[in-house]
Amino acid sequence: QVQLVESGGGLVQAGGSLRLSCAVSGRVFGRNAIGWYRQAPGKQRELVADITEGGGTTYVDSVKGRFTISRDYDKNTAYLQMNDLKPEDTCVYYCYADLDSGRYWGQGTQVTVSS
Repeated sequence: QVQLVESGGGLVQAGGSLRLSCAVSGRVFGRNAIGWYRQAPGKQRELVADITEGGGTTYVDSVKGRFTISRDYDKNTAYLQMNDLKPEDTCVYYCYADLDSGRYWGQGTQVTVSS
């Protein structure tokens, strides 16, 4: 059974940093894309960043230059380093992994940025 466990959210002041982690278990991790979406109350879910099996990355324009996605194949874990956080980054962040059997989701982690 596939499981994605997220960690690393919390409360931070504007300009601060957080690092989200997404640990994948139950499948070979290295051959899949993984990423994060975020969703604020009353808004649509937005793709924040993703990373392919080969290490190619994509970011939404609003986080370019501030967020960095990476992955550790040995630990089956992906990371989202978030720097220079802004109040508008306040959301629940959900990691996902695209596997042969479909897309799987983490439980979500709250990120709150105070001004």
